[in-house]
Amino acid sequence: MIVKNIKQALRTVSVFALMFTTISCEDLLKEEIVSGIGNDYMNTPKGFEDGVNAAYSTLRYFYGTQQGLTLTEYGTDIYATGADGGYKGFHFYDTQLQPTVDYLGNTWDELYRGINTCNAIIGRAPASTVNESIKKVRVAEAKFLRAQYYFILFQQFGPVDLRLEETLAPTKSTARVTEAEMYNAIIKDFTDAIADLPASQSQYGRATKPAAEMALAKVYLAKAYSSSKASDDFSKAATLCQSVVANYGFSLLSDFASVFDENNQKNSEIIFAVQYTSDPLTNVTNNTNAVNGGNNLHLFFGMQYDVQAGMQRDVFYGRPFKRLRPTSYLLDVCFADRTNDSRYKKTFRDTWKSNKPGTYNTAFDDSKAKVTFASGDTTIFIPGYEMSKEERAKRPYQVLVPSKYSEALFPTLMKFFDTKRPDMTYESGSRDYFVFRLADTYLMLAEAQLGAGNKQAATDALNMVRKRAAWPGHEADMLITSAQMDFEMLMQERARELAGELTRWMDLKRWGNLVDRVKLYNPQAAPNVAAKHLVRPIPQTQIDRSEAGSFAQNTGY
Repeated sequence: MIVKNIKQALRTVSVFALMFTTISCEDLLKEEIVSGIGNDYMNTPKGFEDGVNAAYSTLRYFYGTQQGLTLTEYGTDIYATGADGGYKGFHFYDTQLQPTVDYLGNTWDELYRGINTCNAIIGRAPASTVNESIKKVRVAEAKFLRAQYYFILFQQFGPVDLRLEETLAPTKSTARVTEAEMYNAIIKDFTDAIADLPASQSQYGRATKPAAEMALAKVYLAKAYSSSKASDDFSKAATLCQSVVANYGFSLLSDFASVFDENNQKNSEIIFAVQYTSDPLTNVTNNTNAVNGGNNLHLFFGMQYDVQAGMQRDVFYGRPFKRLRPTSYLLDVCFADRTNDSRYKKTFRDTWKSNKPGTYNTAFDDSKAKVTFASGDTTIFIPGYEMSKEERAKRPYQVLVPSKYSEALFPTLMKFFDTKRPDMTYESGSRDYFVFRLADTYLMLAEAQLGAGNKQAATDALNMVRKRAAWPGHEADMLITSAQMDFEMLMQERARELAGELTRWMDLKRWGNLVDRVKLYNPQAAPNVAAKHLVRPIPQTQIDRSEAGSFAQNTGY
């Protein structure tokens, strides 16, 4: 049977991926009892394909998981802490953020495992008996993945140990390269990948030319703000984004909410997705520290609806872990226009209907003492503004107004909800995670054009996203003029469009304004955040595994 989809192919490679771990790799390669696969297996067509498929598995550690979420949305201007959960040092930038935090070490190790798998594919390709045309594409995929893994490490930790050849034995010889060397290696890999990847692939989920172009555009945008910047970084990013927009048939869906329809995941807006499935064996990475498997982002944005009057936990409304709640800046500034812009209503859940009928005392709504519900009646409504007590009293349900928001009760992001889970406690979701989608391409194009001084072109690109976001009949009201196009507009637009999508910390890091934005808009973190937090602490495990003094900790940790 021909494998149509890379998530099906990955089902068989989780053990195979163990051949390429960076720790004690030599022992694993010698122990046939571990994998039953000989060292020459990579030279066979089947072995080479399995190796490439294994390289994709690391994506599932970072994208669609609490690890990736913690490193990309915690401690920003648009999200603050919810009531529950750990790892709050990433929100508060306090003494909890230490080199010994396991998410840092696990992320570091997993990304290097992925890198070493890619190195093995690239290095062993010449000896492989696979068809040369297929080999060329698969090596390009490995370069795409290697560059993506290094770019995540680079953005999170600063320059790291740059290894471009397979590590076959344990070593303590490590060293941090320069920022310029990091950019050169990542840009070269993505450029090579663009040259050899096809515009599309028969197996959905494999890297493609437009995915590599968008990835490289992100690198050039980051470089444009860095000490390694060149005068043409913005223009190069713009050219790459224009290619993605114009050359491959992608198109924005007409309705913002439909992008996140769990029944329409392979839609015209998706450029590159990390795939998940309801099969737990398919969702694993090659890291035993990965949490549960599956896309579990549905867990982390929910408020505590399940103990409120007329409600109990169910699959539809989800398991509310209460990890993140939107800041006032996100709700009141970015989503201030709800007359023309549909994204507030389509981003946040504002209505819950009774699944536990009966009569109850009220909790957060002081406009009434008791409420009574039949099945399916509205129990909670979040109007998004400070509705008067008199108006709330007219409603036969509880109304949650902004003055009553708390770490347990708040507007709930809906993008990742997964109603296909088998029961209400099940954590491993089956939704794909969208790494690159076209709306982000347009926003990147707007940023690149603004940086290059082409204000009208930036405005035109931004308006593509804004027009799609309009309520029907309000399209003209959503369009901005070039006089309104500035960096604040760009930052707000990325917040409106991409809230929760594992981009915000990386955006603020790229722009160099993480500290200023957090001080302005995140009161929880404002007292502690400092310039040192533009990078994470290097994991203590990495320093301990290196020759004494050879791998420097980031300043301030």
